[in-house]
Amino acid sequence: MSGYGDGDGKPHVLVFPYPAQGHLLPLLDLTHQLCLRNIIITILVTPKNLSALHPLLSLHPTIQPLVFPFPPHPDLPPGVENVRDVGNRGNIPIINALSKLHDPIIQWFKSLHNPPVAIVSDFFLGWTLQLANQLNIPRISFFSSGSFLASVLVHCYRNATTVHALPVVEFHELPRAPSFKQEHLPSIFRYYSESNVEFQIIKEGNIANSESWGVIFNSFDALEGEYFEHWRTKFGNLPHRVYGVGPLSLIGLPERLDRGNSNSGTDTEILAWLNGCPDGSVVYVCFGSQKLLSKQQMEALAAGLEQSKTRFLWVVKTGTAPQVDDAYGVVPDGFEERVDGRGLVVKTWAPQVVILSHPAVGGFLSHCGWNSTLEAIVAGVMILGWPMEADQFVNARLLVDNMGAAVRLCEGGDTVPDSAELGKVIAESMSVDRPEKLKAKELKDKAFAAVGEGGSSSKDLAEFMKDLEQLEFKSGLI
Repeated sequence: MSGYGDGDGKPHVLVFPYPAQGHLLPLLDLTHQLCLRNIIITILVTPKNLSALHPLLSLHPTIQPLVFPFPPHPDLPPGVENVRDVGNRGNIPIINALSKLHDPIIQWFKSLHNPPVAIVSDFFLGWTLQLANQLNIPRISFFSSGSFLASVLVHCYRNATTVHALPVVEFHELPRAPSFKQEHLPSIFRYYSESNVEFQIIKEGNIANSESWGVIFNSFDALEGEYFEHWRTKFGNLPHRVYGVGPLSLIGLPERLDRGNSNSGTDTEILAWLNGCPDGSVVYVCFGSQKLLSKQQMEALAAGLEQSKTRFLWVVKTGTAPQVDDAYGVVPDGFEERVDGRGLVVKTWAPQVVILSHPAVGGFLSHCGWNSTLEAIVAGVMILGWPMEADQFVNARLLVDNMGAAVRLCEGGDTVPDSAELGKVIAESMSVDRPEKLKAKELKDKAFAAVGEGGSSSKDLAEFMKDLEQLEFKSGLI
């Protein structure tokens, strides 16, 4: 490997994704674009995440995977290397474990004749700024999520003690001066404890994102332009290096639709059922790959869907055997029989992008995770938002209040909604003349325009490539 990176005068870049589905896939899509422009790529993963690179490596065999063993951590079960295996609270130990790769990366860097001229790393890996500074190369922070969230996080961590003490936090410096209840702040910050050394790398890493050489957002100007501008004006070292290049799924890997645990039999059943429904009549219900609803939430949601009299497709995440025993993720007895023909319940992985793009789907009851948010935008489908944790309250605020392209249905990870009210809002939201539906379709057009020729995201991506190609390896370790 010592000679890797030589050739053609093109820059060599180290890409370091974070092992969570919503973080990993967009950065692989960006890496695909780098490869199309002949950027030399080394991509760092741990052994159990290597399979996620297969679509990228099959298309670009010149990419060099750099595989390091996953450093052990006392709060992680042996063999766990991805957030999907432990849930949202696993982020803290996973980030801390990955920071132990600092020294192996230095040693690898030393072994190369033509080492990387830059590091592109996920925003959960902010500690790589210190690594990049030690290597005397730029670090570019990649946000798989939006710049509104990024702005909220930086403010929270820079004012951590004050923010934690407030029941309602006001962000006067941000566009529109939003405010959030303490319990609606991003989970990665809400869990923060000043006395816990494990959290210090999280705090320092989030602040480091605003001090990096450049920042890339999987977002676009028509959705978050005012927050891009906030980053350009607020952080003096980033006036020309804030790049909004999304939605990356529109310019990503051709295999994008097939990623996941596709089940052709289930896929066929879903599409056949949707084909029998009128256009715009179905509300698609899915809360992502991590959230599991409690018994009471399952019962309330089932009752609300039943009372709405609306067609629906509900993808239900099922839990472990002990969780099922406590009725987490369990569909109430008799529900499927009562809604037979009007509703379809799917208890396995389902092709979300394909479902959202189907003409029958007119609404998406979602937790408002960023990937789901962008997928809904790209499909032109209105979201009925039930934010629960992580970045979801921030994303819901953007969609509902800023853009007018979504309806706020419910909020809170432990909230048990009133089923009658839930059914009423679902039914009203799915009416054909909702302004949010029209806004969602307008946003779709703007997303496609952004990545099209002359669009804002296309221009930012071209500018990023130009800036990368001007980098040269200088003096190495300092």
